[in-house]
Amino acid sequence: MIWWGGQRPPLAPMTALGENAMPGLLGIEFVDCGDDWIRGRMPVDHRTHQPFGRLHGGASVALAETIGSVAASFCIDREKFVAVGMEINANHIRPAYDGYVTATARPESLGRTTQVWSIRITDAADKLICISRLTVAVIPMERK
Repeated sequence: MIWWGGQRPPLAPMTALGENAMPGLLGIEFVDCGDDWIRGRMPVDHRTHQPFGRLHGGASVALAETIGSVAASFCIDREKFVAVGMEINANHIRPAYDGYVTATARPESLGRTTQVWSIRITDAADKLICISRLTVAVIPMERK
């Protein structure tokens, strides 16, 4: 198990954390968690569309960074450290027009000062929409 303290993190507080920030504005919510993965979803609607009615690539990146960075924060001692994004990339594979997209984050590396996460975003038919890699810095709380 990858989670700090050996217990899966609570999903409702993760969603609530973003209520008054970008994740809340985009409708991102955490929906499931396993021993080495976490999953969230985001609606594909007027908030996340680009002008031609497709899911905006930036919205996919915001979803990936939200799910990955929150997951990273539950793999460290949150009283002493904070996890912040350093770099993210994304490959947009196919469009989504409506419904929800679901992001599943899994760690590739959980180092003392750096973490790397892979995030796969799929549609309701489990077709790959976007694949992303997020690098996270683990810094002392007083530097946040």
